[in-house]
Amino acid sequence: MISPSAGAAEALGAAKREAEQANLGKSRFLAAASHDLRQPLQTLSFLQGILAKKITDEAILGLVDRLAETVSAMSGMLDTLLDINQLEAGIVRHEIVDFPVKLVLDELRSQFAYHETDVRLDWRVVPSSLTVRSDPRLLAQMIRNLVSNAVKYTETGKVLLGCRRRGDKLRIEVWDTGSGIPVEQLSAIFEEFHQLDNPARERSKGLGLGLAIVQRLAELLGHTVDVRSRPGKGSVFSVEVPLGAANAIVQSQLGQTDPIISVHAGATVLIIEDEPAMRETLKLLLDGEGYRTVAAADGKTALELAKREAVRPDLVLADYNLPNGPNGLQVVASLQEMLGRAVPAIILSGDISTDTLREIARQGRTHLGKPVTAAALIDLIRQLLANSQPALPPDNRPPAIFVIDDERTVREAMRDLLEADGRRVEIYDSCEAFLEVYRPGRQGCLVVDARMPGMGGLELLQRLNSDRNRLPAIMITGHGDVPMAVEAMKAGAADFIEKPVGYRELLASIERAMEQAGDSAKSSAWRETAATSIAGLTVRQRQVMDMVLAGHPSKNIAADLGLSQRTVENHRAAVMRKTGSRSIPALIRLALAAAP
Repeated sequence: MISPSAGAAEALGAAKREAEQANLGKSRFLAAASHDLRQPLQTLSFLQGILAKKITDEAILGLVDRLAETVSAMSGMLDTLLDINQLEAGIVRHEIVDFPVKLVLDELRSQFAYHETDVRLDWRVVPSSLTVRSDPRLLAQMIRNLVSNAVKYTETGKVLLGCRRRGDKLRIEVWDTGSGIPVEQLSAIFEEFHQLDNPARERSKGLGLGLAIVQRLAELLGHTVDVRSRPGKGSVFSVEVPLGAANAIVQSQLGQTDPIISVHAGATVLIIEDEPAMRETLKLLLDGEGYRTVAAADGKTALELAKREAVRPDLVLADYNLPNGPNGLQVVASLQEMLGRAVPAIILSGDISTDTLREIARQGRTHLGKPVTAAALIDLIRQLLANSQPALPPDNRPPAIFVIDDERTVREAMRDLLEADGRRVEIYDSCEAFLEVYRPGRQGCLVVDARMPGMGGLELLQRLNSDRNRLPAIMITGHGDVPMAVEAMKAGAADFIEKPVGYRELLASIERAMEQAGDSAKSSAWRETAATSIAGLTVRQRQVMDMVLAGHPSKNIAADLGLSQRTVENHRAAVMRKTGSRSIPALIRLALAAAP
């Protein structure tokens, strides 16, 4: 006979599995629907851009501008789906710097100024001279979503953006005089697709993803999001960020770049796109900008053109999903191998599935989600061509970075990135191949995949450890489970990184591994720092951290601990903030280093 407690546990487990399957099904549906919608929308966007440059009649230009507004509105809704999927895929990278909050305030003042006339709202931004510590681009996106949300639910009255200093923090607040939020809905509004007073899914009110994106970005950056509201009176949303150094200098304002003078007119661009309308529109657009274009309908055709030397591309613009063979990433890798040099490439895709996004990010390729405006695409092409340089021959400076991965595209991409940083790199397709040529005493750092056919990365580290070859090592894994990380650390790994591997993260990890290997005092200091950080957590925060590191999502943690999901997410944010961890893999490294 099954006990009541066992039956309840079984029912809870079944409910969790059902919820996970439903969530997976939702993500797959959204990815497929988004892809199919983006294709024709992208063609519309490019055609609009071409027309805007060619038409001089003011009346017709007005119609073209209205078309641009419609395409922009549709693109905005699809972009929110892309944002959610990128956050779920774990590929959103951030760079924390000190910068004047004025940059964010000024940008948003300009972006929402039209509401003063078109919507007749009293839109005000209170200036601030303070400096904050955050990611300028992602913080601007958070505040933009909050202001946009306030505008949607405020038909008349005021929307105010301002700041309040609280000790070593700055609260960036968005006030509105809208309809307000019932107290029982304050937590639910941060859930995906949750909207108030929009049963007909009115297009102007979006998809109900803006606040969910704000919450997830807050977790990523370690910021705190709060809301208070009075039904019929209005709401106040706030984001609390640390204050930064007062003398901070920001080189680039919110990702904006200086205008680039096109010195690459006549450069050859290889277009790989299977949809005829899209392929012809891209060719028309780039031909009009002075580029020499060659178009192919699939990867096999593109590779055949390169093999016959019918095209020597300076840049490749490829769709990800291609028929009759390799996808866009695989084609780019094969082209580079065939040409014997690095070729700038843009993966232009409407596929927002997490697997696709991870794969593109893992290989370090430039990704543009459809639809993209003609101006944005041209600007990116100019930047990539301006920054492209012939591949430098490997130099003889020690130490060497030994990259071992059974996937050719991964190891070659990693080699290209590291060599571009001035490193000497040797690549191997297996641990056995590495052991054949490696000699004890060589200086360097090992970057090895955890799971490969034959000898895996963990077994290699154990082999080197048993032979007393203490080569600094970094484990790369697509399955960031804690037990594997613990075994890797015991086998001598200085660090482990979960795929997709970020360029800056990899460089920092290599520097840290080699530094600690050469200085035992620094290694000991790192462990002491880690232990101090973990000791500063409360009992509940430590409990939540342990469950997060075991791979449990916030919903499951909330159910197991009898807490609300919002409370769990607040604890998670506190853990990241107190430990100074910028990602879950970083938190795992810290926790393992602090372990006795």
